[in-house]
Amino acid sequence: MRPEHIRASHHAGDWAGTVGIVEHLGSDTILHVSVEGVGMVKARVEGEFGLRHGQKAYLTPDPTKIHRFSADGKTIL
Repeated sequence: MRPEHIRASHHAGDWAGTVGIVEHLGSDTILHVSVEGVGMVKARVEGEFGLRHGQKAYLTPDPTKIHRFSADGKTIL
């Protein structure tokens, strides 16, 4: 999944995780969120989102944009 295909929230979402790194890029912010059972997920949000290292974030992926691959690199439908 690309970071722009994941919605981030302060209160609710499909996945709950802990913010690791917050990259402030001016017009956008990239959140690196550790989600148990999923791993490290990056989410792109507009502007300043108001989350810091160690805080809880809630993520919701766009299901039409998820691409899955097997361990040998083949597409899983």
